[in-house]
Amino acid sequence: MLRFIAGLVRPYRGTLLIILLAMMVETLMSLAAPWPLKIILDNVVSDRHMAPWLHRFLSPLLEHGNRLHIALVAACLYVLISTLGALASYIDNYFTESAGQWVAHDLRMRMYNHLQRLSLGYYNTHQTGPIISTLTTDIQTIQGFASSSTLDILVDMLTILSMLVLMFWLNWDFTLIAVAVTPFLLLFVSRFKKAVKTATHEVRKEQSEIMAVVQQGLESMQVVKAFGQEATEENLLKTVSQATVSAALKARSVKALLSPVVTIVVAICTAIVLWRGAALILTGAMTVGSLTVYLAYLSRFFKPVKDLATTTNAIAQVTVGVERVRGILDTDTILPEKPDAVEPGNIRGEIEFRNVAFGYDPSTPILKDVSFHIKPGEFVGIVGATGGGKSTLVSLIPRFYDVSSGSVLIDGVDVRDYKLKGLRDHIGYVLQDTVLFHGTIYENIAFGNPHATREEVMEAAKLANADEFIARMPKGYDTMVGERGSTLSGGQRQRIGIARVMVRNSPILLLDEPTAALDSESEKLVVEALEALMKGRTVFAIAHRLTTIRDATEILVIANGVVAEDGSHEELLKRNGIYADLYRTQFDTTPDQAVS
Repeated sequence: MLRFIAGLVRPYRGTLLIILLAMMVETLMSLAAPWPLKIILDNVVSDRHMAPWLHRFLSPLLEHGNRLHIALVAACLYVLISTLGALASYIDNYFTESAGQWVAHDLRMRMYNHLQRLSLGYYNTHQTGPIISTLTTDIQTIQGFASSSTLDILVDMLTILSMLVLMFWLNWDFTLIAVAVTPFLLLFVSRFKKAVKTATHEVRKEQSEIMAVVQQGLESMQVVKAFGQEATEENLLKTVSQATVSAALKARSVKALLSPVVTIVVAICTAIVLWRGAALILTGAMTVGSLTVYLAYLSRFFKPVKDLATTTNAIAQVTVGVERVRGILDTDTILPEKPDAVEPGNIRGEIEFRNVAFGYDPSTPILKDVSFHIKPGEFVGIVGATGGGKSTLVSLIPRFYDVSSGSVLIDGVDVRDYKLKGLRDHIGYVLQDTVLFHGTIYENIAFGNPHATREEVMEAAKLANADEFIARMPKGYDTMVGERGSTLSGGQRQRIGIARVMVRNSPILLLDEPTAALDSESEKLVVEALEALMKGRTVFAIAHRLTTIRDATEILVIANGVVAEDGSHEELLKRNGIYADLYRTQFDTTPDQAVS
């Protein structure tokens, strides 16, 4: 954990040095703060001579030992000490906040960059809620510890050592009381570390569950309302929220015990010093000012001890946060990019699968031995039973996943030999349900090519049959769409999705049942847009409605993890195999009738 924290703060060594110096000045001013009071009590209120070293320090400011002058000097020293302490505190807080925010920013960007590079397989097995919780709550915990708590621990240790020296100098036998108690106090606190960490881990886990439940409920609000399941969702949140409360209360019962124990120990030590100090004052062996200074140091001595003790809570919390962050950063499902990977250049669109096998779980293969070869500019239809691996096959082309064995080649080069971003820049993707982002229609189309001009975006929208409904909107292309495009119809979202791919101008096009959820009128407009989009491109179209791929150059029938049949629409109908059965089921006709 400490190595991880050290790596985060290393870029801000200069800022941390400023914070450390400011903290040390604060500590020195804290050590000096009781001395003006001692001067007042011993040299103004009482008639005792100053210690020689103190007299030499103040002699330039004193006039014939006048007590009011001594009081004035002591008061001025107190103001000076307080001012320097306040200025150091300001510098400390200012730069601590700055360093903390940048540490959090760096870690947040590092995590998000890592999440962007993970394969889709990671998101198939991990909930979004806990990931968001780690990006927010856990990073915030690490931020505070990295920027201030680590230096606080160092300064607390220096403060303890400094005060021990001064306390031994003032009265060594009193100091032995504090020295004798401190190890037992720290030992007592350390016994709670494991319990605090366990309790904190449980709290964070339940908080992540809340995030997951709320996110799922809000994203599925239309379905929840449609089925009247508001009460079910509320009860689900109630269950996880109550579990969070229980975990938090359990953690509180552990943490709350630390402070009272430390306070009682401090009170006992202070009581002993008061009793013994009163006896020494009565015998003349100690002055009131010395006892006052010693009591001030005693309270200040136990403050860093108490801080170090209660730091157990902070360490437990940040340990849990680091574990959760590293749980993401150490995930090794990143698609590797070879050091000598090349940019694709001008891709023609020739695609070949050679003995490809793949499974999300290695023990359960989805594709077993898939081989085919597609020439540039050909239109390939992919059909098969639900769950047969159609979408999986298409997702291997842009390397959303890597093959378990075999290879996928584009223009004769294994896709693993291309730079990943360059590869995907040459591939357009239209999904069954186009995902739109919160923003304007223009921004959603330009998402396909951020460098496109406004004219290019509008031209893409016209080719996608989207311009006609965009023009009717209140602000045209600058109209805001709701989250995930909820303010648009399915057909409108699909046409924006097609425009997004058009403005990308990719030589390879992947269509994953883009018209499956549309009505007849919307489907007609989308099909027209797709026909314009497909011209001159290598196209893979996953089809449920077989009419959409009748004109395909080649149709691949996926069954039991292999290409069971391939050929044109007419050829497959004549074979009277799987494709013919699918056609007959869908159109209630015989293959002979379909061919004729």
